Amino acid sequence: MVNRELLEQKLSDIHLIIKENYQSENDIGVLGGLSGLALFEFYYSKHLDIEEPSDIGVEIISRGISKINNGYGLATFCSGIAGFGWVLDHLNNKEFIELDNDTLLEPLDSYLSDFMLSELNNGNYDFLHGSLGCGLYFLKRFKSTHNNELRTKYHEKLIRLIELLKDSSENENSMTKWKSILDNEKGNEGYNLSLSHGISSVINFITRLSLEAEFKPMVEPILKQAIAYVLSFKMNAPENLSLFPSWITDSEPIEYQSRISWCYGDLGIGITLLQASKAIESDNLKKDAIEILKHAAKRRTMETTRIIDAGLCHGSYGNAQIFNRIYQETKISNFQETALYWIQDGLNKAVHEDGYAGYKQWGGLEQVWKSELSLLEGVAGIGLSIIDFLSTDENSWDECLLLS
Repeated sequence: MVNRELLEQKLSDIHLIIKENYQSENDIGVLGGLSGLALFEFYYSKHLDIEEPSDIGVEIISRGISKINNGYGLATFCSGIAGFGWVLDHLNNKEFIELDNDTLLEPLDSYLSDFMLSELNNGNYDFLHGSLGCGLYFLKRFKSTHNNELRTKYHEKLIRLIELLKDSSENENSMTKWKSILDNEKGNEGYNLSLSHGISSVINFITRLSLEAEFKPMVEPILKQAIAYVLSFKMNAPENLSLFPSWITDSEPIEYQSRISWCYGDLGIGITLLQASKAIESDNLKKDAIEILKHAAKRRTMETTRIIDAGLCHGSYGNAQIFNRIYQETKISNFQETALYWIQDGLNKAVHEDGYAGYKQWGGLEQVWKSELSLLEGVAGIGLSIIDFLSTDENSWDECLLLS
């Protein structure tokens, strides 16, 4: 049984850490910057039904606005203005704050649109650092604004994005795919299947567009063809660690060795296909997605999961968040039990005496541990996942991770 009192203590610790350290954060985006820290503070305020954390959240948002007014220029969803704008709309829609976002954000739209289209023209559709993150921002604005003139403008920007996605795709045997850079240092190209940087994020984004009547006829054919491409690499063989590879290249053998995580592997692919099954009303795709997710739920050891740290991107609480979300969607008890497993695994990883609330992020190839505040890799995201686990409310902050 998970110790709920210990989880509450972790939330208290994380709140104090963010309160004391948020001014050290240079970027403003939702996944890797200030606005992700604010998101935790507002949800923590709601969780405890007290004002103080939301006051910190307001301070953090004000700091982000000041940075933009002083010339901050990074556009990306992960670390920059697109992610910051998405948070402002989310907080407004959830009635955490009251802002005139039409007035506040509209002056930034041309800059974000130019970035979105130029990056896609250069082949960078990357959700975190490229075109699709701005696409998610504009879709949020399209759905949130009550200004018909702005809504029409956002519609036009999204139509142009869809057209460029089609133009930049490769089509073969009724399947659609997108090539991207797999390794920036080496310049290696291939077909990335991941939710963080790859074709699963395209499918996920197009799924969201298809749920809007204005876009559905335009995107549904390409959505089905992209799903077909990803499923063409599903391989259930005993010697495989995963059902899907992380990527495909023309020069290397395909490896079915991806970890269990949000960023890469079967878990992000599975939840994306589950969402898409509703959009295209396919029971067969839903069955495929649940099969993929059940296979992912079986993987529990370090050797089979390759999970080292606790954060949302590639750690225990990210897995807990996804399995909790899948359970809410399917009501399959196995997914609830798996979410519990990963929450406990996250608690077990709070072993760093000099870390934030006991947590540090593993630096991968750098092989160093470091304390991290952010939503994607640090304690803000850990805290939000804990709040969702403890809460009976229907929270949707994880839309910023393409999960809700």
